[in-house]
Amino acid sequence: MNNTGIEVGQAAPDFTLPSSNGEQVRLSQYLGHKVILYFYPKNMTTACTQEACDFRDAHEEIAAKGAVVLGISTDSLTSHAKFIAKYGLPFLLLSDEEHTVSELYGVWQLKKMYGKEYMGIVRSTFLIDENGIIVEAWNKVRVKGHVEATVEQLG
Repeated sequence: MNNTGIEVGQAAPDFTLPSSNGEQVRLSQYLGHKVILYFYPKNMTTACTQEACDFRDAHEEIAAKGAVVLGISTDSLTSHAKFIAKYGLPFLLLSDEEHTVSELYGVWQLKKMYGKEYMGIVRSTFLIDENGIIVEAWNKVRVKGHVEATVEQLG
């Protein structure tokens, strides 16, 4: 078990969130596909932008391996729309403004920066198979090389 409380081998907790395409997205609608579900702290910040652009650049390879990418942050849909437009992101971003899904996945945690403590998303990625089972989980992700490692796990 990792520090999120989500275990590899368990069914991915289902949820519904508003998405950047204007629709409500339910995780279970992707049964039959692999899903890269990544949680990130904030649009337009350096590391989050790098991670999103790395997933963008690997998008063709990810799609060719039968997978979809879903990004989740607590940013608003308006913020997501600007982020997608600025960086040409070809995948959906889901808005978890109440951080309910982030809590469900155990990534809403106490963080420290510059001596201050606050609650926020700890950068984490979950690889979910075609049957909705979590087959890999990465916590406290370092952006450099992460997308490559994720793509490699797709097989």
